[in-house]
Amino acid sequence: MIDFIAPVAAWCAAIIESIGIGIITLFALYALYNAVTRALKKEESDSIFDELRQLLGRGILLGLEFLIASDIIYTVAVQLTFETIGVLAIVVLIRTFLSLTLEVEMSGKWPWQNNK
Repeated sequence: MIDFIAPVAAWCAAIIESIGIGIITLFALYALYNAVTRALKKEESDSIFDELRQLLGRGILLGLEFLIASDIIYTVAVQLTFETIGVLAIVVLIRTFLSLTLEVEMSGKWPWQNNK
């Protein structure tokens, strides 16, 4: 049974990782396209820049969530050792820190603060 689960989990992790990379790429391209079209319409540059950062930040956050999920699946189902769990913990901490700082950068407040 384990001989069947590991390859399936590896494929699932690869698919989810590809989705994460695709999301980041598509959001980056869309944000850039949106900024260029708005700049050609002579809109205010501060507004364009703010929206570009917001769109790109959202794409990175969403993509990071998929990348974390793929790392968890791969580590738990394919290579479950103390070493890989330690590496996974470090990767998840780094990506969580990135997500947290991106959220603060985009919203201007900590995620647990009220929306007041």
